[in-house]
Amino acid sequence: MKVAFLGTGLMGLPMAQRLLEANVQVIAYNRTPEKLEPLKAAGAEVVTRPYQAINAADCTILMLSNAGAIYSVLLSDRSWQTVAGRSIIQMGTITPTESKEIRDAVVAAGGEYLEAPVLGSIPEVKDGKLIVMVGAHQEQYQRHLELFKHFGPEPLLVGPVGSASALKLALNQLIASLTTAFGLSLGFAQHQGINVDLFMYVLRQSALYAPTFDKKLQRMLEGNYANANFPTKHLMKDVDLFIAEAKSTSLNLSSIEGVRDIIDMAMKMSFSDGDYSSIFSAINASTDGA
Repeated sequence: MKVAFLGTGLMGLPMAQRLLEANVQVIAYNRTPEKLEPLKAAGAEVVTRPYQAINAADCTILMLSNAGAIYSVLLSDRSWQTVAGRSIIQMGTITPTESKEIRDAVVAAGGEYLEAPVLGSIPEVKDGKLIVMVGAHQEQYQRHLELFKHFGPEPLLVGPVGSASALKLALNQLIASLTTAFGLSLGFAQHQGINVDLFMYVLRQSALYAPTFDKKLQRMLEGNYANANFPTKHLMKDVDLFIAEAKSTSLNLSSIEGVRDIIDMAMKMSFSDGDYSSIFSAINASTDGA
């Protein structure tokens, strides 16, 4: 199998590397060509135009930053003409509405479209332990199952196109809200003079505990947000996508809108490229200024 991989950023690069390690032929394209060097060194074919990758491959994986990038890279005139008869697999985070619109465009061009967003970050990519959520027909899912298994052991068929994108946004909303809630409780405990080890000991014994708390604890205590697996700016993008999609429902969005304000503060504190646990510094900044 030959796989075109469009988008080799923070997650796309290790995902493409994982395919190469499994002896899958990869033809890679990235809008910033310098980011292709590690893949070229690992044996991937690199190209300067997306249509060259699509044309040379059996299927195309998209790991692009947003829907606008997908339209620019995949559905420009030259690329659009190469889609006919090919499978397009969208694995980034976009809204269900966007995913369905891109599906319609791909189908109109004579191709087939699946969505397969993933939950997890760089360590899970490297270990092949991403949670792969697939939005597709049963037959499409079965036909691409072995490809998905390179990224995660048990790819899950969620439903038709749109359903996997919706599940991914629901989970990423939880990342933002859980991390904010934990940071607030941790900051409150510190302000009250409660020993952090004691706070964590009680929390770990309770039904309130989530493993992500321990993963982010040291970063929060040290204020060290360097070498991010999931930057604050990406969480902000996903929260904005969630809010935009959820506005068409009757859900009360006040809690996530408050979380968004805190993420926005972290961005203004120059933590855009830092780990999203920088939320903690934004929470502490707001309490210190009160």
